[in-house]
Amino acid sequence: MKTQPTQPDRAHILFLFSDTGGGHRSAAEALIEALTIEFGDSITTEMVDIFKEYAPKPLDRLPELYPIMVRIPQAWGFGYYLSNGHRRARLITASAWPMVRRNIRRLVRTHPSDLIVSVHPLANAPVLRALGQHRPPFITVVTDLVTTHALWYHRRVDLCIVPTEEARQRAYLCGLRQDQVQVIGLPVAQRFCQGKQDKQQTRAALGWELDIPTILLVGGGEGMGPMENVAHTIDALPVPLSLVVVCGRNHKLKETLESQIWNHNVKIYGFVNQMPEFMQAADILVTKAGPGTITEALNASLPMLLYSRLPGQEDGNVSFVVSQGAGFWTPTADSLTQALLTWLAKPLEYQKAVENCKRIARPNAARDIARVLIDWLNKSKSDQTKVSSEISQE
Repeated sequence: MKTQPTQPDRAHILFLFSDTGGGHRSAAEALIEALTIEFGDSITTEMVDIFKEYAPKPLDRLPELYPIMVRIPQAWGFGYYLSNGHRRARLITASAWPMVRRNIRRLVRTHPSDLIVSVHPLANAPVLRALGQHRPPFITVVTDLVTTHALWYHRRVDLCIVPTEEARQRAYLCGLRQDQVQVIGLPVAQRFCQGKQDKQQTRAALGWELDIPTILLVGGGEGMGPMENVAHTIDALPVPLSLVVVCGRNHKLKETLESQIWNHNVKIYGFVNQMPEFMQAADILVTKAGPGTITEALNASLPMLLYSRLPGQEDGNVSFVVSQGAGFWTPTADSLTQALLTWLAKPLEYQKAVENCKRIARPNAARDIARVLIDWLNKSKSDQTKVSSEISQE
């Protein structure tokens, strides 16, 4: 049984993120939710988008340019690996400092806090440099699962929280000490951490078919990847099934799919707020290899087939899912068809994947991280009290 940390006196936590990919905001929001659940209104929190609010032009446009940049995955992957090294990361941040220092110093000056949490790799070096020596605790929460960029790991952080053992080993390679790194998991919203629900009841509430296998196809909030081709590959299977497609904000994809004729029962959605229920009701998830979606699926004990990945930070996600027996890498129509037919025809193989999802899931990650943050707040407060006492005795 874990000991509940003492609640600090009205402490303020600053979260640094940016909407360059959906996972950074989601992680920060999940941690804020967990802090509220665990500690109520004894904590105040604030989220700052480091690019939109404090980056100089043209860097302030990175959040809106990100979806465009990742549409050329080979170029993205080349840039990712070219920059991914401890020395190269230091060179990048040192070169950028003259351009960003005025804005980052303003960020630090205008957002006083008792603890700073970074959920974005590009926030760490400049903010730590601007803070100087006398600063509040600075904690990084890594939101990539396995193939983590060197920019995540700064030697001056007080603590670096990572989601997997592979990410911890990467931190050591980048120069962090053992006492600076802790494996806890990837934080996701509490609604994805409720435990297994009754599948039949959930399907009935959603108006889905009750007695045939249900495949859930998603492509992140933006409906990315070759989803139309994947949907038709699944629909061509010569077995009873139901297909649910979530197109996200990809309105063009939704309109295209709705105009087509399907062999099976196919339900098509745009952006939804019921993804936890969808995952509870489905039998198999077909998705791109995003870390948030993978984590949510593991929490729902939902085996997955990964049809695409973003070169760089998502490469390791594929090997992680496959090596742990929670799913397959299915980038081609043939591999997707074979994997689906295997699971649908061999219940024992499918059940093994379900059990593997349960084994590696970390549904309490957000709340565990919240307790760690409070521990650091209490430690910082205790250290400040001790210093004040020593000064007064001199």
